[in-house]
Amino acid sequence: MGTLFSTVSAVSDKPRILSSYLTFSFCPSFWERDEGARAAVIEGLTTALQGAVKRVEFYQVFPARSEYDFFAWTTVDADALEAPDATMADIAKAISPYRDSVTSPLTLMGITKPSVYAKQRENPQEIDPYGDERQPYFVIYPFAKTADWYLKDKDERMQLMAEHIRVGKKYPAIKQLLLYSFGIQDQEFIVSYEMDDLPLFSDLVQELRSTSARIYTLLDTPIITGTRRTPQQMIEIFAAE
Repeated sequence: MGTLFSTVSAVSDKPRILSSYLTFSFCPSFWERDEGARAAVIEGLTTALQGAVKRVEFYQVFPARSEYDFFAWTTVDADALEAPDATMADIAKAISPYRDSVTSPLTLMGITKPSVYAKQRENPQEIDPYGDERQPYFVIYPFAKTADWYLKDKDERMQLMAEHIRVGKKYPAIKQLLLYSFGIQDQEFIVSYEMDDLPLFSDLVQELRSTSARIYTLLDTPIITGTRRTPQQMIEIFAAE
């Protein structure tokens, strides 16, 4: 799929953030419990994660994918040298008491940074992880480019990215957050989209598939589509009998 547009401001002193997408799948033992016990697991886990990071949002995944029931999007400030260390410890501690009830099949982690392609100081289609307004749908996926892409001249890469930017600007209601994962995980980036119109997003992806930069995509799956839920809604969906 690729990235639509550079969503990180080119301002070099903009604070960095560390975001993680933690997928969760309920264990068979969870489903064997009664409604009250299942609700207690969900309430306990979501409360623990809320206390472990600066910001967390929850998204229902199943039935969009069968291997994940939901994911948590966590965000912390990353400028302090010890921030990743402390965050990974705090998240692990928050989840540990519930490992008999949930597994975490996939975690994606990345850091914001100034983009080499951005020229404007602010991008209205950039997701603010700390913003108060959240859209109903959130789509994430790991992303990597081929070696041939990085061997190209920077100007040529910028020309190819310009096509993506033009396509993205045709869909102003769809916002994006780009995280960098070089050397941290197997992927190079994590691309995230937020929108209130899921069919429109599908139209956008279809259009992106025909852009010239597509041939330099090495990885852009799994695509994980989430619907935003409060902890109480999570209980009503997954704990009710």
